[in-house]
Amino acid sequence: MYTVIGGMQSRAFRVMWTLEELGQSYDHIECKPHSPEALAANPSGKIPALRVGDDVVTDSTAIITFLADKHGGLTHKAGTIERARQDGLMHMVLDEIDAVLWAAARHTFVLPEERRVPEVKDSLRWEFARNARRLADYLGDGPFLIGETMTIADIVAAHCLNWAFSAKFPIEDERLLAYGKAMRGRDGFKAAAGK
Repeated sequence: MYTVIGGMQSRAFRVMWTLEELGQSYDHIECKPHSPEALAANPSGKIPALRVGDDVVTDSTAIITFLADKHGGLTHKAGTIERARQDGLMHMVLDEIDAVLWAAARHTFVLPEERRVPEVKDSLRWEFARNARRLADYLGDGPFLIGETMTIADIVAAHCLNWAFSAKFPIEDERLLAYGKAMRGRDGFKAAAGK
């Protein structure tokens, strides 16, 4: 049994969605960063965390990679070219989409008010739009980033597109809009969202 620690409006949703796609049961502790529950799982207070028996795994990407490898789904086999492509795409999404959204969040509500620079958000919106166009080019002929096979890279990408929408970062590319809609239509997404 797994326990996911972290709020639904955080990267913990990636972990829950992955578990749903893999058909694994789990408990969920809804909590905010630096809450007593978060600090009990991770001394930094960051979320998400995944409790696996007496062990705890932190960082959403590390967690979903562990789960995909352990359960043999949503991933390509380690040591293959397909896995290298999958990892490259996931890191690209983390570096060029997730990081931009996180920087905007930091300057909106995370940092102490006197440390926020709201003016940076215009530049971040421009950077997001440029990087989103690049992401759309990866969709190609398949419904997923790597053709016909859904991977954890798709979970990270679709989660970021949802985050962008809620952060009012416009997504204009029709391919990305259709991709995001299809990903939100998956049973695993709906099951995680309904928890």
